[in-house]
Amino acid sequence: MRRHIGAAESGKSTIAKQLKIIHMEGFTKNDIEKAKPIIYSNIIHTFIQILQNMKSMNISFANEQRQSDATILFDIIGRMKDTDPYPPSVLKCMQQLLADDGFQATIKRGQEYHLHDSAEYFLGSLDRIGDDNYEPNEQDILRSRLRTTGVNQIEFEFKLLNFQVIDVGGQRSERRKWIHVFDSVTAIIFCVSLNCYDMTVYEDDTTNSMHESLKLFDWIVNNEFFKSTSIILFLNKKDLFEEKIKTVSLTLCFPEYEGTKSYDDTSRFIQKQFVNRKQSSNKEIYCHLTCATDTQNISVVFDAVTDIVISNNLRNCGLL
Repeated sequence: MRRHIGAAESGKSTIAKQLKIIHMEGFTKNDIEKAKPIIYSNIIHTFIQILQNMKSMNISFANEQRQSDATILFDIIGRMKDTDPYPPSVLKCMQQLLADDGFQATIKRGQEYHLHDSAEYFLGSLDRIGDDNYEPNEQDILRSRLRTTGVNQIEFEFKLLNFQVIDVGGQRSERRKWIHVFDSVTAIIFCVSLNCYDMTVYEDDTTNSMHESLKLFDWIVNNEFFKSTSIILFLNKKDLFEEKIKTVSLTLCFPEYEGTKSYDDTSRFIQKQFVNRKQSSNKEIYCHLTCATDTQNISVVFDAVTDIVISNNLRNCGLL
């Protein structure tokens, strides 16, 4: 049995979806139908979020006519369900807003207001998703965002073993529920968003997201309850981090960092910050750099993780 835990927006649920693709014959027809309204809602709320922040950031439309599109969009959205397919009038307004340079400038500053990682992916797919015959593909479902509440579970067989994987909500309000699902756990996969080093947590605008993850990891790795539990650290969203680190300094999160801006040096430094949190020299932490939206990457990593868990269980039983 495994648990996927970590702070909010670290990619836990996406990895759980990948395991369904890799080990459970992919998404069912029901999964696809359930994803549609979530994706429609994700895009609607992305437009609302961008437009609201354009105003608060004093960013103007490049074309003044786009203001009337924004007004029409807010009016129609207020009278429809955000999970419904887009009427032609809504789709036209969104397409015209998306083409505006001021709107695009606000997207580029998305880290300042918690714009979701997949926002640009979905906005770039707007024409396809707005089509009357739209059917979500695997990437759409992987990138769709629905806040995890409570406990979600999937079960599958791999390497002649039965796996029960639990995905738990990462928001602060959800963490008090974690303790109820920790009984008989054999491994914990702790997910961290590498990309969050210059962001603040959703619940407040002062706590750095990476610092929040470090604090949470400290509690997990040094908890007496998990002294014999395998701890696997997924440093996730490596693709987004590799691009961001070229222009956004790691010193925003770690002022003491004196290394280069290279992906290898910066990711190695972050990994060291987490590993150094363990208080027991006997505690092993297994680290992997991951991209939760890359099925091949997660397949290879999960295979390696499974071998680690099997070996540790045999060792704990005195068979190794």
